Amino acid sequence: MACFLVPGAEAVVTTIVQKTVGKEVAEKIKLSWLNTMLWGGVAILAIEHIWHGEVSPILPFLTAMRDPSEIGVMLHEMAINGVTMAITVTLIWVVMVAFSMAMTKKEIMIPKKVKA
Repeated sequence: MACFLVPGAEAVVTTIVQKTVGKEVAEKIKLSWLNTMLWGGVAILAIEHIWHGEVSPILPFLTAMRDPSEIGVMLHEMAINGVTMAITVTLIWVVMVAFSMAMTKKEIMIPKKVKA
């Protein structure tokens, strides 16, 4: 129903942070990777929800908001599925950044062979 809103909110925050901290810091921690993963996932989930009729182009946009009895179900889905997706994507990004930094350090420590 609305699980994509949680990673979407995280994507908005990380995009603002990326613009605020400066290019050098954002590149060092690979913040663009996280933003790409989050925005891509949000786009795919939004399309899937539109396809299944859970999101409409007219107010209130989320079909669960039309029936007050479904709002609790929607909030529960956001709390469980949305938070889980946001945390999972963020953890995958952390592993990717750690691996990237480890590989960079390894390249620095092992000098390349010079051809004679």
